[in-house]
Amino acid sequence: MGAVDGDRVKQRRRGVKLEHAVLSAAWDELVAVGYARLTMESVAARARTGIAVLYRRRANKDQMVLAAIEHYRNSHPVAVPDTGSLSGDLLALLTSMSEARATFFAIAAATAFSGLLADAALTPAELRDRILGGAPLSIPQVVYQRAHDRGEIDLGSVPPAVLVMPFDLVRHDLLMDLRPLEPARIHSIINDLFIPLVQRRSGQSGPTS
Repeated sequence: MGAVDGDRVKQRRRGVKLEHAVLSAAWDELVAVGYARLTMESVAARARTGIAVLYRRRANKDQMVLAAIEHYRNSHPVAVPDTGSLSGDLLALLTSMSEARATFFAIAAATAFSGLLADAALTPAELRDRILGGAPLSIPQVVYQRAHDRGEIDLGSVPPAVLVMPFDLVRHDLLMDLRPLEPARIHSIINDLFIPLVQRRSGQSGPTS
């Protein structure tokens, strides 16, 4: 492709398209070389755009990387299942989350500990929230609402801290082990810990599936 053709490509990529291209390139560069070796210039080269384009959007490397992490997470959502039971829905959802997020957590953790935490001037909790994003119950809310409508749980009796527990445990394991959880571990989180607890809170007993 000649210089004129390249210029035409750049001209066509504006707004959302250009932002997507830049952030996708930043994520790919982060995966390829790591945070320490990533530069604004290397991201611009991978995105096939000018360095000034990057600096108009983000002031520095750590802001670019944080935006790339958030963009990757938001553009790769985990599908919400509908198996007909709370236990089945959580098993499918947490398994998908574990498999889909293992690489993401590995890259994000390596990035945080290789300089992003210091460069971004964030506390570990603030950085965690930026990486995980969104309200803690935003993804599973529909699963819990369906279970409530089926009479499996009483959402009015179950504290948010309990509802978020299985997802926090999966995230913890992903951050500690940097690989998908074993099926037996996910099954235990759901059926040994979570389901009995929400049943007691809901005034129920016995299996929900």
